[in-house]
This record gives sequence, structure tokens and C-alpha cells, in this order.
Amino acid sequence: MYIYSNPITVGEAAAATAAISVVDSEEGRSMLEHLAAMTTKFEQGLVELGFETIPGPHPVVPLNVRDTDRTTALVRHLYQNGVLATGLNYPVVPKGDEEIRFQVNADHTTEDIGFVLEVLAAFDG
Repeated sequence: MYIYSNPITVGEAAAATAAISVVDSEEGRSMLEHLAAMTTKFEQGLVELGFETIPGPHPVVPLNVRDTDRTTALVRHLYQNGVLATGLNYPVVPKGDEEIRFQVNADHTTEDIGFVLEVLAAFDG
């Protein structure tokens, strides 16, 4: 059991159990609905700004940039304007598949999504 793996701790098991209880409640269902709405709003906003993305229900939203220098510049622009996003450049991804991954969460508001879209719209690189 302990070779090449580590079991989770008691605290991690308790946290996972608590998380499942929240997700399986009315509050959790409401949070998931809100998360889906914010994810859709963000994806639609990216498309309206002319960015390429892969739509879907998952809250990790890729922005396909397809250029290492532009990805680096865009991540820097986002960071300098208060947005934390992860850029993936070659050799982490194949050349031509460079992207930025945004992670929407249930605490994000319509205003938060709008702010990120405004920062993206202001990018001139």
C-alpha cells in the first residue's frame, strides 16, 4: 500500500467528506448552478472579444493563443492588471498549442467576470 503512493491523511479525508456534504446539499446545487452560469458567461465573453476557446461545462476555461511570445505577454498583462492566470508554453504544450487556462469558481461574480474580460479587451499585443 505504501510503495509509490501515499494514502491521504485523516484531515484530508474529513475535508473531502465535508466537501461532498456541501456539494450534495441545496446550497451546493445553487453554487454549482452559479458556477455553470459564470463559466458560460466567461466563455461567451472570450468569443465575443474574438478569442478562441473550447466551450464546455468544465470551469477550467482555455484561451487558445497559439503563440509563445503572445501568451507570455498576455499573462504578464493580466498579472499587471490584477488577474492571475496560468500560461502554458512550449515545451509544456506542443508549439502552436500555447494557451492560458483560467479557472472560474463559484465565488466569482458577474462583476469579476466582466473585469477579466475588460482586462483582456485592453490587451494590445
